[in-house]
Amino acid sequence: MSQYVWGYLREYEDERDDILAAVDGVFRSGKLVLGPSVAAFEEEFAARHGVGHGVGVDNGTNALVLALRALGVRPGDEVITVSNTAAPTVVAIDLVGATPVFVDVHEDDYLMDVAQVEAAITERTTCLLPVHLYGQCVDMAPLRELSEKYGIPILEDCAQAHDARHHGEIAGSMGQAAAFSFYPTKVLGAYGDGGAVITPSAEIAADLRRLRYYGMRDVYHVVQTPGHNSRLDEVQAEILRRKLRRLDGYVARRQAIAARYAEALADTDLVLPKVAEGNTHVYYVHVVRHPRRDAILEKLKEHDVFLNISYPWPVHRQQGFLRLGWAEGSLPVTERLAGEIFSLPMYPSLSEAEQDKFIDILRDVLATT
Repeated sequence: MSQYVWGYLREYEDERDDILAAVDGVFRSGKLVLGPSVAAFEEEFAARHGVGHGVGVDNGTNALVLALRALGVRPGDEVITVSNTAAPTVVAIDLVGATPVFVDVHEDDYLMDVAQVEAAITERTTCLLPVHLYGQCVDMAPLRELSEKYGIPILEDCAQAHDARHHGEIAGSMGQAAAFSFYPTKVLGAYGDGGAVITPSAEIAADLRRLRYYGMRDVYHVVQTPGHNSRLDEVQAEILRRKLRRLDGYVARRQAIAARYAEALADTDLVLPKVAEGNTHVYYVHVVRHPRRDAILEKLKEHDVFLNISYPWPVHRQQGFLRLGWAEGSLPVTERLAGEIFSLPMYPSLSEAEQDKFIDILRDVLATT
């Protein structure tokens, strides 16, 4: 059984009464679609980020798709992003008919190298899409300067960075819109799929509300195309409302686990996560590096330890995106990282005893592999 399943099952046991109360309350209300729980969660989630508007949708991928459409991205446009990300970031760009344009990432923190962005801007560029990866934020100040200079909006991909901070600003509050996923493994996870877009713009929020509901302004009256059926489920919204109140605790526990890894593994040849200047890391995943990654992972399997790689294939080298024409070697840092990174167990219900046992195994493997 994977660490993610264990994490979910333990969380459910700890929070079961509250989760079941949320479900029962929605079912008894008779309001199952776009009801009071969705409206309340949208308001509370937006308020936590200091922006005026939140729009709940059915998953994080569609949060990106609808946000891109609401920001005016159209077929033939270009969107600048990174290849060191989960595939849905790029799938969303593809779904709106735009072309992803990749820049490389930093060697030390794995985040977008913003210094490369200006050279990638063309007359077709209509959006900048930084990915706040693994639990910390991209360097946003120079990116916002480029946004203002060229009049290109920023869409933050915050699927992995719930509550992460950058010089005190919370992820999702630093662009024209921000997309979130509430997949069960996220820092703030639902009990199924879910997503949201937040924005300071009332106009963008109104577009999003129409786009998630077939493009309708009034029932049965489509005023905007292409529309979608991309509504956040009322049950998931009520669960997320309750879990949002516990988000500080989830983050604190992840940070405590990361701190124990840092202390226990500091004297090994494992490259531990670097927190970029000004960042508060929430450790959605705890990504480390080693040049003998594959051998280490194979050896760990002998101890019944199976670790994840986020991500083993850069998006630009995946079969489905080879048509974009990004040759091997075109993003050297991203490609090198893909051969070295892997993730250590990271979920709030991981006990200190379990973490210590894993650390002992890992140290032994590092010393003998």
